Parts: sequence; C-alpha cells; structure tokens
Amino acid sequence: MASDLWLESSPVDRGKRLDQFLRERLPQYSRARLQDWIEQRRVLVNGSPEKRSFLLKGTERIHVQPGELAPLRATPEDLPLDVLYEDADVIAINKPAGMVVHTGAGQHSGTLVNALLHRFGKLSTAGGDLRPGIVHRLDRFTSGVILVARNDTAHRNLAGQFASREVEKIYLALVHGRVKNDQGSITTPIARDPIRRIRMTARLATGRKASTSYQVLKRFDKFTFLEVKIGTGRTHQIRVHLASIGHPVVGDKLYGAPASTLGRYFLHARQITFTSPSTGERIALSAPLPPDLEDYLVSVQAAPNHFDVNV
Repeated sequence: MASDLWLESSPVDRGKRLDQFLRERLPQYSRARLQDWIEQRRVLVNGSPEKRSFLLKGTERIHVQPGELAPLRATPEDLPLDVLYEDADVIAINKPAGMVVHTGAGQHSGTLVNALLHRFGKLSTAGGDLRPGIVHRLDRFTSGVILVARNDTAHRNLAGQFASREVEKIYLALVHGRVKNDQGSITTPIARDPIRRIRMTARLATGRKASTSYQVLKRFDKFTFLEVKIGTGRTHQIRVHLASIGHPVVGDKLYGAPASTLGRYFLHARQITFTSPSTGERIALSAPLPPDLEDYLVSVQAAPNHFDVNV
C-alpha cells in the first residue's frame, strides 16, 4: 500500500471540486481510483471526509490515505440481458433504465459490462479494462438500444461510424410544456457547467459542437411527446438541449424538471442504424418503449385536454 499523502490547496484552486483537484495533483492515479478513495472516506479535508463534489476554498489541508492498488477492471457477473441482435462483430442490447453501462468510481457491480462479460466472454479491448466492448454509452436512467463491439476491428469500425455521423440514433422523449413548432433543431454548443460540475450546459458561448433535431409526435395539455435525433453524442446532449429551449425531459430534475412519479426520466433510445463492419449491410435495430414509460404515457393521454398531432 502506498504511503499517506498530504496536499494543500491554494487560492488558484478555489471553486474546484475535490475530485478534480486530486486528479490534477495526483495524475499517477486514475480518476476512478481517486473517486473510490473519496467514497471510502480515505480523503480528509481539514480532518473531515467530504463528497467528490465538495468545492474548495483554496485554504484546505488534504490528507489522502491510498487504498490497495488492485487492478481496476470489469469482472463477469450473472445478470439478465435483453439481447436484440448479435453476430460475429456486434451485439445490441436493450438496456434497462437504472443500469450503468460500465464500471467506474463507486460502481463495480451490476453494470452492463459485467453482464456482457458473463454472457459473451471476450469483447473488444479497444476501450480498456473498464470498458470492454463499449463503443458508445447511454445515461444510467436512459433505456434502449446500445451497441457493443465483440472484437477490436469491429470496435474501430463502429467508432469511425460514430465519429463520422454515419450512425443514426432515434430517441423518444416526453418533455414538459407544449412545444410550439412541429419540428426543429438545436445546435448550441455544450460544455461542462462551471458551477455544478455534474451538469452540462448549453448557456455558455464556448463548448463542443452539438446537433439535436426533434419532431412532435403528440401534444398534451402540459407535455409534448417527441421523436429526437442526434447528430453528435455529447454528454447529456438531449437532456441539455431540450432543457435549454424550456422543455426539460419529464423526471429529469438535474436539468430543471419538477418532481415526477415516474422514478426516472422519460428518455428512451428507440432505434439505431449502422453499417455492419463485416458485410457493409445497413442494419436498423429498435427497442420497444418499456412498460413504465408506456404506462406513464397512457396516464398522460388519459388526462383531459390532450391533443393529437398528425406528423
């Protein structure tokens, strides 16, 4: 086990998250490992354990007690999987809401990767030990279709398709408010929120380019049901973009939605279309709206004053 470490923050660190500060000062350790140590109360700020999101004032003395340096890698775990498609190169899974895609800080079991390793054994290694097979991701509480690469050649091919925007991704979302136009697009750049680091924002002049388009499927008195397509894959992209135009996704309290009985946010990866790495054939795969979202949509539709839209 490594020796204890003592660090001191300075005025230039004011406003930084604790985990960000540690990552900058201790680059020899992975972000996942540092966050694990914070969760295990091995990091003390002025003698007290704090959360990862703790904001420094620039005057703290920080004591780090490193844990065992066991390799960080995903391990097989017997978990149910809804397999939509598989061939020699690609696996498509209908991911349930609540399942994290891969192992990370504070999350070592119950992930999609754990389940994939148990079911299929070998996956592509291009994503590293923590993310075998993972070419793209879905947020924890987003359900629906996700692609997994079985070998490195397929991984590189699929990654290239995502980078060149050849993969078509279609989502279904229920948002607050009545969206005025039947269709539209949002192209504001997305950046990390400088105040709340767990959030992204589309309110800054800088950020990464992002493209989201939507089409109204049905309007209700207080909600709108949308089909959403994304041309880029930024973190929280759909949630951030829809919130930026005043229509947060139902249940998404992080981006301003009021409390909901749904227990998750109403966002589902309905369909993905890609080119087979081996045959060059275009493949379209879809996942039905899960029962909890279907039931919620029915309950909204049963309420008075809902409005159908023919699109």
